[in-house]
Amino acid sequence: MRNRASNTLSKGKIRQSWNKYNLYNLQRFRSPPTVNRTFFQQRWAAKAISRAYHGEQVREGQWKRMFSKRIRSVFPMNTADLAADDGSKMSAGRGSGLLTKEERQPARLVPYTHMAFAPLERRLDVAIFRALFASSARQARQFVIHGAVTVNGQKMRHPSYLLNPGDLFQVDPERVMFATGAPKTKFERRETRQLKQKEAEEEAEAAAEAEAEAETEKSESSEKPKKDDSRGTLKALMAQAKAIMSTDKDLAAKRKQELRGFQKAVRRVLSRSETSTILTDSLEAQFSELTLMLNAKRTEKKPKDDNKKKDVQEKPAESEASTETAVETKPSTPEAGDKLSEAFQKATEGNEVDTSELSDEEFDILRRALTQMRDNPIDTSKPYATPWRPRDYMSAFAFIPRYLEVNQNICAAVYLRHPVARPGFAEVPTPFSEAIATPAYGWYLKRRW
Repeated sequence: MRNRASNTLSKGKIRQSWNKYNLYNLQRFRSPPTVNRTFFQQRWAAKAISRAYHGEQVREGQWKRMFSKRIRSVFPMNTADLAADDGSKMSAGRGSGLLTKEERQPARLVPYTHMAFAPLERRLDVAIFRALFASSARQARQFVIHGAVTVNGQKMRHPSYLLNPGDLFQVDPERVMFATGAPKTKFERRETRQLKQKEAEEEAEAAAEAEAEAETEKSESSEKPKKDDSRGTLKALMAQAKAIMSTDKDLAAKRKQELRGFQKAVRRVLSRSETSTILTDSLEAQFSELTLMLNAKRTEKKPKDDNKKKDVQEKPAESEASTETAVETKPSTPEAGDKLSEAFQKATEGNEVDTSELSDEEFDILRRALTQMRDNPIDTSKPYATPWRPRDYMSAFAFIPRYLEVNQNICAAVYLRHPVARPGFAEVPTPFSEAIATPAYGWYLKRRW
């Protein structure tokens, strides 16, 4: 790439990135001075600044071939005004002072020069960055090259692919969560390393035990393992498959392919965090039980409330006194918080929860907490921090242009149309003003190659 130090503070160039240094460069950016500079120098400086942001991963020669003088723009016209007035009144009053004050105001100009880099918005890597599926254009390029992006259902490995209106592109959700999620802390990274080391040791022990059993007694090695130790069973089966692959050299090619596929599937299952799978299973059961109990509790509460309303109508004074005493005899907040925390801890550990002492509000809080833990669990095997949360400094760059229709749930987007310019508005996202866009456009417009 042109400049590998894309987020430095020395030059202060703005890039297509969510990096905190890039945000600082964006905040301190000032337009270059024009005093004592020739027109050529002004255009060259504007071109260098804008090219650092627009298509920094594209070679200059490639961009020159993509540049076009024909800029797409639209001008919205009111059909009612066109039908009511054919322009004769306007032409008759021109120069005679018959125009009103509102009609004399100049119309908003169309910022054509901001559309100079519109062809770059068709690139697949830029569209992925604009759809908030990657934290930088370079990372989006990496996703495409690694085969994590599909266009219209087909895998696309060319970041320079130019999208056409109606094309649908989709990114692997795990890559998107890694790109837009907060990174792991030092403690979380150490915990992940310890977990991987522990799993490797368990695999080695299971392989050694399987080999010893296979050498001593082949008949006893075929005994059924215990149902509780599912992970140990999978490790033993994988060790047996490895032993068969290494010892028996006369296996058919199809048989070897089946064994390799089995080993790959087992590794995929074992790579998942043991705590996350058990936790999510228990949370599913606890969530369903708590939902049923909450519905039953609400149905039981309705007739009681009706009886209370009748008592209040008959004896208002006594009811007021009873409500005052009830408020006074309510448990204190620390005790309620302790009960709620104990119930939540039991639910996450998979134990039975006694909700008889919890109020309806505490019951709802417990249900929401378990819902959040079920939908966004803790999984140390993921390359990003869990529970998932957005990465820092993301809000300043979180916008989606009009020519993209994005579905964040499935990490897919549709390229609706090419970006266009309107009166007072250009659809190509850029951090630069017209003082930078106009000289940059003039550089490529008048340049002879």
